[in-house]
Amino acid sequence: MIKVKKNDFFMNEEVNAFLNKIIKNKSFTNGYIFNGAEGVGKKQTALQFIKEIFKQSSPSENVEEKIINNNHPDFLIIAPDSLQATKSSGSSALEETIKSGSEIIKIAQIRNIKTFLSQTSINSEKKVVLIIDAHFLNEAASNCLLKTLEEPSNGIFILLTSKLNLLLDTIISRCQIVRFPSFSSKQLNSILQEYLDTSKLNINAKIQFEDLINSANGSPNQLLKNIEIWNDFSDEIISKLDSPIKNSLEILEISKLVSEKLEIFQQICLVNLIQTIWWRKTKNIGLVKKLEKLKHLLRKNIQPRLALEITFLKILMEDL
Repeated sequence: MIKVKKNDFFMNEEVNAFLNKIIKNKSFTNGYIFNGAEGVGKKQTALQFIKEIFKQSSPSENVEEKIINNNHPDFLIIAPDSLQATKSSGSSALEETIKSGSEIIKIAQIRNIKTFLSQTSINSEKKVVLIIDAHFLNEAASNCLLKTLEEPSNGIFILLTSKLNLLLDTIISRCQIVRFPSFSSKQLNSILQEYLDTSKLNINAKIQFEDLINSANGSPNQLLKNIEIWNDFSDEIISKLDSPIKNSLEILEISKLVSEKLEIFQQICLVNLIQTIWWRKTKNIGLVKKLEKLKHLLRKNIQPRLALEITFLKILMEDL
């Protein structure tokens, strides 16, 4: 595993300054929407913001530990169903990521917010509700949340989303939007060079720092995932995918190897990385589009081995 020298690189200075001003002036609104791409620090910033809210009322308490372990009496996390099973396990629940497209936030979970807010605050002036991946609210849950937001309460809502367009306009209108910009290539390169121990990073002629950065799409979190997943790839896989495969038999062999040795999320990461590498080497937009379609099929878990074979064979036929 790549060692992280520091863990504060997710924090956006402009966003932090804005939120610190709110804390200082106690100028809270009823709801906030933290909007930005996956992995740009929305969750980390929200947890820091919540910690500072609670510290105003209980400066002497170990607020941070209670929040991380999800056992603060005035703090409630709502997340898609796939995360709820791990909620009781403490900090691991906060680190889970959604890997499929089937998750939803149900109305029962939003009704639980009403029960939570109806109870008197124990350690703070305000109760805080954090809704992770709010774009997974189903229709009934969205309408229920809207009514809760409209009612005067002692609660502060923080909704995290990477897909603002999937939220109801009426929910958006009742919240203050805090935008999280994607990181530039320069910023990601700084993270790679300054914050990470790259001495054990498997970088060679087949992949460059630039490839890791470009395939992260402006996300520090995706950069970390790329590094860790890439380091887990066997030399056998890496050696066969440094450029478009020119032999149909090798295509069948590598497709079998990838589908059998790697989990779906690793396969998607691998395709994302080779898409970046192959584009650097070929500048072939048709190839990029084919690999983009392959990632879509892998996310849907539709016959991964067959999807790999067909895509690589199509790329081969295009080059003949």
